[in-house]
Amino acid sequence: MAEPISPELSKLIHSGSLKKSPMKSQFETFCMQVQAEFCRALEEMEAKYSDEVDESKVARFKVDRWLRPEGGGGITCILQEGSVYEKAGVNISVVHGQLPPAAVAQMRSRGKNLPSNQSLPFFAAGVSSVIHPVNPNIPTIHFNYRYFEVEVPADPKNPEGKAEVQWWFGGGVDMTPYILHEEDCRAFHQLLKKACDRHDSSYYSKFKKWCDEYFYVKHREESRGIGGLFFDDLDQPSPAKVFNFVQDCAHTLVPSYIPVVDRRARVGYDYNDRQWQLLRRGRYVEFNLIYDRGTKFGLMTPGARYESILMSLPLTARWEYQHQPPPNTKESALVDILKNPKEWV
Repeated sequence: MAEPISPELSKLIHSGSLKKSPMKSQFETFCMQVQAEFCRALEEMEAKYSDEVDESKVARFKVDRWLRPEGGGGITCILQEGSVYEKAGVNISVVHGQLPPAAVAQMRSRGKNLPSNQSLPFFAAGVSSVIHPVNPNIPTIHFNYRYFEVEVPADPKNPEGKAEVQWWFGGGVDMTPYILHEEDCRAFHQLLKKACDRHDSSYYSKFKKWCDEYFYVKHREESRGIGGLFFDDLDQPSPAKVFNFVQDCAHTLVPSYIPVVDRRARVGYDYNDRQWQLLRRGRYVEFNLIYDRGTKFGLMTPGARYESILMSLPLTARWEYQHQPPPNTKESALVDILKNPKEWV
């Protein structure tokens, strides 16, 4: 299970060129709390449904602390080949340094008012997770919550100009079932809507739509899963209010997912269900490697830690040439929803 960040790592994390701000410290603490809480809840399900008689052999999270030479570091927690989870990863990173021009260009393409053709000092902190279960009746879940600061230097042509720090939050959560249980989907979305409604009644519909559009595998013409929430570049109305919203979303992770694991961990499945799960995992891999913004940013950042960036990939997946599910089956029912996103609440 995740342990508190070491003093050495914390010192290195905060030794960058950007001045330490209260939000940086708060978000770092938030990331560690989310990681520890979610890892603990996942391990409890693993212990409850483990096939191991010897408790010492029950699968647990491996805690891997790492430092980034260019600035910062993180903690990656990985559980593999368990009874409930084939692979479960929960990662936090708190990094800083110089944002390369390619990453700046990516941000400019999203509307960020940043100077072009130069590197910029940045700070980024985030907590992310992808859970790939053994049983196809349990869906995969993904979440990511992050905070960004970029320092824009003063305009040398303006003697009164000052350096500016731009900040924003991003994140979300989404669920990818293999065998569709609609009651799980509805319960998941109901909790997300409640969290959104406590802050802004427009958030759920806006961020649910954004999620449906973002997690879309264009070359397959289908969604990756049944959606959830997705938002990025959120910088209004204030850092404190956006942070409160992000925290509220994160607090839905355990109550929205762990009951699903508990309900489905012992539901039976057969060989065909397993092969279908592996095919759907292939679609998951395609999205993450081709379209996912976080993966692209990580891979183009100097000193990137590829093991942590690619922790979202499953241990096993399958690609079958021109596969189509038979009509009027549970597989085709899932694909129908993936091609036509549904309003769950």
